Amino acid sequence: MIVPLDYARPGGTKIKIAVSRIKAKSPAADYQGVMLVNPGGPGGSGLIYSVLQSAIPNNAGLDYDWIGFDPRGVGSSVPALTCDGNVAGYNRPYYVPVTKELEKTWLGRSKAYAQACARAGGPLLDHLKSTDNVADMESIRKALGQKQINFYGFSYGTYLGQVYATLHPNQVRRMVFDGVVDPRGVWYDANLSQDIQFDKNMDVYFAWVAKYDAVYHLGTTGKAVKAKYYATLQKLRKAPAEGKIGPDEWNDIFVSAGYYVYGWEDVATAFSAYVNDGDAAGLLELYSEPGPGTDNGYAIYLGTQCTDVKWPSSWSKWQRDNWRIYSKYPFITWNNAWYNAPCLFWKGDVGRPVSVDGRKAPSILLINETNDAATPYPGSLEIRKRFPRSVLVEGVGGTTHSGSLSGIACTDDTIAAYLETGALPDRVRGNRSDKQCEPVPQPDPTAAAAHTLSSTGSMKSLLRQEAPVVR
Repeated sequence: MIVPLDYARPGGTKIKIAVSRIKAKSPAADYQGVMLVNPGGPGGSGLIYSVLQSAIPNNAGLDYDWIGFDPRGVGSSVPALTCDGNVAGYNRPYYVPVTKELEKTWLGRSKAYAQACARAGGPLLDHLKSTDNVADMESIRKALGQKQINFYGFSYGTYLGQVYATLHPNQVRRMVFDGVVDPRGVWYDANLSQDIQFDKNMDVYFAWVAKYDAVYHLGTTGKAVKAKYYATLQKLRKAPAEGKIGPDEWNDIFVSAGYYVYGWEDVATAFSAYVNDGDAAGLLELYSEPGPGTDNGYAIYLGTQCTDVKWPSSWSKWQRDNWRIYSKYPFITWNNAWYNAPCLFWKGDVGRPVSVDGRKAPSILLINETNDAATPYPGSLEIRKRFPRSVLVEGVGGTTHSGSLSGIACTDDTIAAYLETGALPDRVRGNRSDKQCEPVPQPDPTAAAAHTLSSTGSMKSLLRQEAPVVR
């Protein structure tokens, strides 16, 4: 689909948005319109997500045309932004700037990447804001001849839905937000909040590894496993595994365990093999191979987050905030800081975030697990306040981000009923969830066929593992 690069100049430069559609399979009398899907990021490719039509229980998805799309600059959309495919290459400088030299090196790398994106992106960098993506969603609606859209957003996709519902409330029919972004933190403060919850989630993960010491042989307490994780990280500073997996790559490999329970066994198996047997094959398998074009998701992540809102321009503020959090919650703090540091040097025109207001929006369904690290739970409570017709389903005690459609009947059947009839659970009084469900369960590596659904989840869960999420 062809859209304006700049909606303020509709007659100017055009770009292409890649769109997929799986048409409704139910009788015409049951047709309920189009369902746009966004997997998150920003920077996640959504083209394949139209296949979620068949993932909704009770065939409730078959009444909709499911529309996947690659947001501007992403994947199969044209142009697609890539800046330096080796930005996440092997054996990088230690994330934690324990010396001035390391700090200077990382600031230099951040500036160089921002400059590479300025060269590669040109005018596109001025038009990668969430509001640009929302305008593209409007273009898709109009191109499909629809009066309203339905929308299923994961992670950052929930923020797109919030902005769309604020700017176009009359064009909203039904919306599902899974892994709800807190608009109060867009985007600097959101990342600081993540650092705290990720650290807490890793304690949950290390305790799970300890529970299965007979399988992994890494310690019988979470504290012991955690100590082994950090001791290994320090050893890798001196001698990277296979000359490739240094402390940063080691940290990156474990980050997924803070996001989801999917893949917990894979990380623990690689952890055990390396610590106990010196076998780094599993680590190399889990760490993404760098190379040309592999930074597309990262480039767009920055292109959107760095220009949605002005970031603090003083490095001293970043220093103070990140050292303060690192002192108590070290797991991802400096990893996350450097992931976002190109925003200090970004060249795209900076806008102002939309003030999210759902008072005119129809009823929507919110889903969040209690200990979601990427989109911490307070964000879902905030959106519940701002969208007075919304209902929040809580995966109580869970640590999985955007875990709907993973086979939890309590959650998934609620989604199906909403998409089928518009029915939602009753909204309760107070600042809390309206319906409580089991979270996505922790895997059991001792169970028969453990490395099937228990570790990889449903089709939708597999898709989620391929998509970037809010960092």
